[in-house]
Amino acid sequence: MSPLHSPFTPTEVGPTPRRNDVQPTRRISRRTPRTPTSDAARSDDVSMSSDVETTYVWGTNVNIANTKERFRRFIHGFEDPITGQPKYPTLLKEMVRKGDRSLNLDCTNLHVYDAELYRQLVAYPSEVIPLMDLSVHEIAKDLHKEDLANVDGALDDLHVAEMEETLRCLQIKTFNLHKDQKKNMRDLNPTDIDQLVCIRGMVTRTTNVIPDLKAAFFRCSLCGYTPEPTTIDRNRIQEPTLCGNPECAAKMSFQLVHNRCTFSDKQQVRMQETPDAIPEGETPHSVTLCTFDDLVDVTKPGDRIEVTGVYRAVPVRVSTAQRGYKSIYKTYIDVIHVRKDKPNRMRNDTESGMGEHEHNVSYKEGDATVVQQETMQQRIEALAQSPDIYERLTASVAPSIWELDDIKKGILCLLFGGTNKEVGTGPTQQRCRGEVNVLLVGDPGTSKSQLLGYVHKLAPRGIYTSGRGSSAVGLTAYVTRDPETKEMVLESGALVLSDRGVCCIDEFDKMSDSARAMLHEVMEQQTVSVAKAGIICTLNARTSVLASANPVGSRYNPRMSVVENIQLPPTLLSRFDLIYLMLDKADEATDRRLARHLVNLHGPHANTSIQSADVIEPNLLGAYISHARTKVHPCISEEAEEELVNAYVEMRQLGLNRKVVTATPRQLEALIRLSEALARMRLSGTVERSDVQEARRLMQVALQQSATDPRTGTIDMDLIQTGVSAAARKQQQEIASTIRSLLGGVGVGVTVRQLLEQLNAARRADDPGAADLSVQEVREAINQLQDADFLLPVVGDVVRVRTAAA
Repeated sequence: MSPLHSPFTPTEVGPTPRRNDVQPTRRISRRTPRTPTSDAARSDDVSMSSDVETTYVWGTNVNIANTKERFRRFIHGFEDPITGQPKYPTLLKEMVRKGDRSLNLDCTNLHVYDAELYRQLVAYPSEVIPLMDLSVHEIAKDLHKEDLANVDGALDDLHVAEMEETLRCLQIKTFNLHKDQKKNMRDLNPTDIDQLVCIRGMVTRTTNVIPDLKAAFFRCSLCGYTPEPTTIDRNRIQEPTLCGNPECAAKMSFQLVHNRCTFSDKQQVRMQETPDAIPEGETPHSVTLCTFDDLVDVTKPGDRIEVTGVYRAVPVRVSTAQRGYKSIYKTYIDVIHVRKDKPNRMRNDTESGMGEHEHNVSYKEGDATVVQQETMQQRIEALAQSPDIYERLTASVAPSIWELDDIKKGILCLLFGGTNKEVGTGPTQQRCRGEVNVLLVGDPGTSKSQLLGYVHKLAPRGIYTSGRGSSAVGLTAYVTRDPETKEMVLESGALVLSDRGVCCIDEFDKMSDSARAMLHEVMEQQTVSVAKAGIICTLNARTSVLASANPVGSRYNPRMSVVENIQLPPTLLSRFDLIYLMLDKADEATDRRLARHLVNLHGPHANTSIQSADVIEPNLLGAYISHARTKVHPCISEEAEEELVNAYVEMRQLGLNRKVVTATPRQLEALIRLSEALARMRLSGTVERSDVQEARRLMQVALQQSATDPRTGTIDMDLIQTGVSAAARKQQQEIASTIRSLLGGVGVGVTVRQLLEQLNAARRADDPGAADLSVQEVREAINQLQDADFLLPVVGDVVRVRTAAA
């Protein structure tokens, strides 16, 4: 098979593979330029003799030789601001040594060095980028001339062949355009067609890998003659019309041989606007992306990315049976480069034990050299060696929010997370989640939503949603019809899009019952089971849930339990590792410090008021968390194991005398996750005894707030597990026993009010200092006796004993 030639490659330059993301639409033209008549038009870059024929791209002012020379000077002349050495020759050497074939080009550097070349790149990317590929191919060959010659025989033939293939396939990946070319998705217009654009958004759907034809192999159906493979030219394959065999010379006799053709990988991605880019009162726009080759499977649904590519427009047929086209064209973007949305966002953890069925693609999205990467690595390791790293990380979480240190430490544990494990082998294998779930409950105005917003901005993936506006299918998955294929497809919901990230749910208490029911499976098994429209599958939802809820009546009642205050099912509350109460208590000294902090935030020195030596800058904080989640997978030491066992036993012993459950196995698993997260904060590969002690303290603080029985003032896990404390359950049994004795000989009905007076009189007779019962407590005892078939259903507020005749 003959090599594929670029449309702008002179025959003396050599072969380079044709790119799929950049497909030229213009031909070359050779003409003799006029002699410049003004000094302004004459320069060393563009002037040349009038008797020399120069090659231009037809319809443009792109001089092929001049553009290649400009780019060559940029590659050799641009210096790294850190080292002061030429940056891109160093990058090219590192790429070839690793076998990488993509050179990421920061367009901001090109704009600073050569503004005219940058303008040509933006205006004519399909023509300029192939020229850059040729230039970088020539530069890389010059840099590795000695290695390719292999004079000393240090390299074997296979290594030299691999190096030649790598050099032949080098490609330029442009990213980080100037701010003038970075646009919102809805601002794209016809003037941007065939130009380089940069947009941001969130991936909502990706298709399967599509084979994209690059070179077609034809065979004559009469004589079997096979001409040279036909390459694609401007999205078209020209089929041979005449057989090249003189003895055959048949017309229109060729057939396409699919298994001899050359295909490349292609994938279609649907990207939607991010919430911060949507104007008021508008709905989000979406755009179709086409990714090729090494960019396939780089993006996953839920990723927030910045895409650099060529904006395209293609005609749409009226129908498949007609040749006519519609007047409105279909637009899409041929992706050249993909980058995560913001550099200060933390990255996902990609542990090797996350399942062999997962298809993870390694992709370098920046142009950092090895020296720059080592510099960042040294900063992270130096930060980890700080003796007060725990306090500095706490101060760096939402620094504009005053105090709430214990709550911020719990959120830090959520961001770092524990280690995901798989217990057992074969069909008995079971996955133990490492994600931490946190619930914030409190009065209005206690910074719950601000904490959720900060975590959402820092998390690599995830959705910020409200309980009132979320439905069951919106959280999990829903079935829709694909506009391209007209087939029924499954669209991911908020929890599935937050896989490997954080799902922030505000107004958690206002969520519908059907939506809450979907969270039970997600928060424990971390999967979503779907059986809709003939689609039966189980989706991954390995997400940490950070939720906030307001109490009933917008004010927390300390005389009621957490379950009674927020009216959430106990089975859902028990799945949260940490439940924090954020109460608004009046205190003059505290209120004065809080007011002074808020006033400073609105003053002229607002930015400096929240910055201190202890606060870590956002970019470094995101890189630190990313490094911890990706590289650090702590193991529990023997001392930590013993401390975990002792901590769990001591927590259980707290309610032994009162026959109250103060800890369950879920609390032990939460202790393990919190301990591993605390070890990750130190970038330690071992969980130590101090980590377990701090995890126990954090859990104790949360339990003292959320699992304290208001009647006795002690911790009772029954409040969260069942919604009723052990003391309340015992009191209900005593009231029911008293009602049995009072109504045992009564043949007529008694009203609830009369029964309440008799019960209070009996309690005062036994204990003069006993508090009177409430109507609600009496009704709960009546319901208990009705379940035992002792009382008839209450009719007209009258209580009757169930007799044999009834």
